[in-house]
Amino acid sequence: MSTDTLKLIVGLGNPGPQYRFNRHNVGVWFLDEICRRYHGELRPEARFHGNVARVTIEGNDVRLLFPTTFMNRSGLSVASLCHYFDIQPQQMLVAYDEIDFPVGTTRLKSGGGHGGHNGMRDIISALGGANDFKRLRIGVGHPGDKNKVANYVLSDPGKDDTIQIEHDIDQALKVLPQLVNGQWNQAMQTLHSQSPVADSQ
Repeated sequence: MSTDTLKLIVGLGNPGPQYRFNRHNVGVWFLDEICRRYHGELRPEARFHGNVARVTIEGNDVRLLFPTTFMNRSGLSVASLCHYFDIQPQQMLVAYDEIDFPVGTTRLKSGGGHGGHNGMRDIISALGGANDFKRLRIGVGHPGDKNKVANYVLSDPGKDDTIQIEHDIDQALKVLPQLVNGQWNQAMQTLHSQSPVADSQ
């Protein structure tokens, strides 16, 4: 089995209905849409400290994980599942909110630092510093003041931004078969060439 083949997709967010539609939970929106399209269901798994689903994408067995430890403890959940199923970091994609990108910009990235994202910071730490996993960075915009970031990401986007983020997730889902099959460069080229405007002609 190629190490480029995805075995795990993680969507970051916080548990609880009050957080469900927050900007900080767009990674979970991504998982929910995968479940809807590929007939999966996220269910609580205590040993993995999160909600887990299993889907088949292009003939590949892929696990989905929503850590329910709260964002800054996401690594506990990710490391538990990776160790149990012997999944290597490079076989994992993590989807999360990116405040450095405006709404309408979604990018794939392989490796790198945590970029100040608490969930990513904890995952890298829990994996012993391993950071060579794939990322799907879903733009949610920035409030313009670093002191307002915490409240901003823990609030719901407005209607127009919600529609655009849902469009961005839809565009990412279109390249998911390529990602799962290890066609990373092709998926990146396709996604990054998409129009950032949801209603563009």
